[in-house]
Amino acid sequence: MAAASPRLRLFPFAVAAWVLAAAAGWAAAGDPPLSPKGVNYEVAALIAVKSRLRDEKGIMALWDIYSVDPCTWSMVACSADKFVISLQMANNGLSGTLSPSIGNLSHLQTMSLQNNTISGVIPPEIGKLTNLDALDLSSNEFVGDIPSSLGQLTRLNYLRLDRNNLSGQIPVDVAKLPGLTFLDLSFNNLSGPVPKIYAHDYSLAGNQYLCNSSTIHGCSSMTAMTNGTVSRQVQKAKNHRQLALAICLSVTCSTILVLLFVYWLSYCRWRLPFASSDQDLEFELGHLKHFSFHDLQNATGNFDSKNILGQGGFGIVYKGCLRNGTLVAVKRLKDPDVTGEVQFQTEVELIGLAVHRNLLRLYGFCMTSNERLLVYPYMPNGSVADRLRDCSWGCQGITLPS
Repeated sequence: MAAASPRLRLFPFAVAAWVLAAAAGWAAAGDPPLSPKGVNYEVAALIAVKSRLRDEKGIMALWDIYSVDPCTWSMVACSADKFVISLQMANNGLSGTLSPSIGNLSHLQTMSLQNNTISGVIPPEIGKLTNLDALDLSSNEFVGDIPSSLGQLTRLNYLRLDRNNLSGQIPVDVAKLPGLTFLDLSFNNLSGPVPKIYAHDYSLAGNQYLCNSSTIHGCSSMTAMTNGTVSRQVQKAKNHRQLALAICLSVTCSTILVLLFVYWLSYCRWRLPFASSDQDLEFELGHLKHFSFHDLQNATGNFDSKNILGQGGFGIVYKGCLRNGTLVAVKRLKDPDVTGEVQFQTEVELIGLAVHRNLLRLYGFCMTSNERLLVYPYMPNGSVADRLRDCSWGCQGITLPS
């Protein structure tokens, strides 16, 4: 048999090289749901996120690179067609940094990482998540600038970056996001001019280096004066003014403290009949209204049975009237001990994010040591159960086809 030509001998190596190049191209593109090795690209992204975080509670212990479907993993929720649309990782004691691979979860709609100790910079790759509706990175230890790439998230409705160590200026593109209804950048180290913010509700409190001018020139007065340019006489006069101001402030503050103490004593005496295990627990949840238990007691006639609108497995719903005349529906949850403070706070925050034309949006909440209550707007047209059968008060029932 004749010896094979050099071209024939090199043909298998050429084929193998082409296959390897094609596989590398597929992996770089990230478009197919599965890589040539059968790894879901969303699984790979989540594993990269896990690798940068320290998970002392073992919440992500079952996250496995060899899984085909991440939809059964803790803190992960998927759409009907098995794409990751939600990461609910709040209040889990996570630390470490946030991987840039988070930007590969292209179908993500909600990401909640609040109340952890995650540090490092906020990855600019989050700007690739164009389907994102709600982003909460509050109460962590993020540093650096707010990525201007967040201004590409045109569907973003809810953004919280408060209580971190962020610095630099507020990106104009973020301030001008057209769909943003709530923005919280409070208690950081932001500086410079404040651009026009399009969000309906926003907070910038606790950023002492921000100034209210839209121009750099208007903020120049905040720059510290150069040392050594003030004469001794002027400096001495300045010291006298500062001393007088300090004395005035001390006297004023002392007077205010005394008045507040007297007011507090009288308030405690007035509240004494109500001092019980129903003491309200204070925490803030963005735009939701926080009611006291006493207010809801008054609104519902001390939860009078005559005001019951309905009841189910989770609790009883009462009709109530607030002091300003607003009618509300107050849902008093059963077994408040089942949900702790942090869990109830997280659940209320998620319910408050639900926006749909067929759903009542949560108006407010109340939490005490032994009570959990949700407050909704009152709708006078009866319940779904009433509509599924003829009502005793004459409303038209729903007739289902046989």
